[in-house]
Amino acid sequence: MLGLELSFIWAGIIAFAVLVYVILDGFDLGVGLLFPLTKDEKERNVMMNSVAPIWDGNETWLVLGGGGLFAVFPLAYAVVMPALYMPIILMLLGLVFRGVAFEYRWRTKRWKGTWDIAFFGGSLLASLCQGIALGALVQGIEVENRAYSGGWWDWLTPFSLLTGLAVTVGYAMLGATWLNMKLEGRIQAHMRRLAWPFGMATVGFMAAVSLWTPFLDSVYFERWFVFPAMAFSFVVPVLVALCVLGLFRGLQQHRDVQPFLCALSLFVLGFIGIGISFYPYIVPHELKIVDAAAPDSSLWFTLVGTMVLIPMILTYTAYAYWVFRGKIDPEEGYH
Repeated sequence: MLGLELSFIWAGIIAFAVLVYVILDGFDLGVGLLFPLTKDEKERNVMMNSVAPIWDGNETWLVLGGGGLFAVFPLAYAVVMPALYMPIILMLLGLVFRGVAFEYRWRTKRWKGTWDIAFFGGSLLASLCQGIALGALVQGIEVENRAYSGGWWDWLTPFSLLTGLAVTVGYAMLGATWLNMKLEGRIQAHMRRLAWPFGMATVGFMAAVSLWTPFLDSVYFERWFVFPAMAFSFVVPVLVALCVLGLFRGLQQHRDVQPFLCALSLFVLGFIGIGISFYPYIVPHELKIVDAAAPDSSLWFTLVGTMVLIPMILTYTAYAYWVFRGKIDPEEGYH
């Protein structure tokens, strides 16, 4: 019983880390996605300044989620990684290009355009691959004798491409609402206008993915359309509708914070929906959380360290956002 509780505690910790990464690094990636839609170099400078102090801290949560999966659910890690090697490697390469572009873009004039492309390309590649990996996991991974038994290209399907586009467009919406909150003047008005089409496209993609998912597997269908679990099928759309209303009303009324919070809420609701669909599996319909967990001794050992580490990361993250709160000064550079 204790081992069962520990495995579910750890599943919750990893889910929390992934969720925090998505909502924090999502707008960060979104800023990069919006780079080609800017009018001049000054706009790109201030856009990058809005995330410069916090972007690397946001990615800490990705390390925590991936490292936690390796440490406490080694069987799930051994199954998922071979199935998703390509999108994960491409995602990491995209993040590397973004990180290099952050540092090099400010130290050159001749090659600044090249690093702008690298920043956009890295953001696009990372966003698209994150969505594709999510779609591949949702549609199912073939497992035989506790090992991945599928092919090299199983991750590339119409459904995974749909989720890849959905996540990418959603990140662009997050980026636009973040910049609406952090910037002023012409660039703020420009980003507010961009938030409208990206917001509408995100809602459309969410609807398409939500309607397709129950038909991927009978377990998903029963989870969402069989009583009593089907109650969530009515609650979640209502909450989504409220968030969408708050998003567009906030944009219409030229509010700074409300659109961003509503955009984040859409991602949180989507994440909760995925969690409801997965539970109690860590690899959908193949490996349950309790079956994929490491021995109790390993779970206890890592849990003690994590209970110290997570409050430290949360404190640092909150402090960084507090220090760099408010609007961005266009004359300030990134150092």
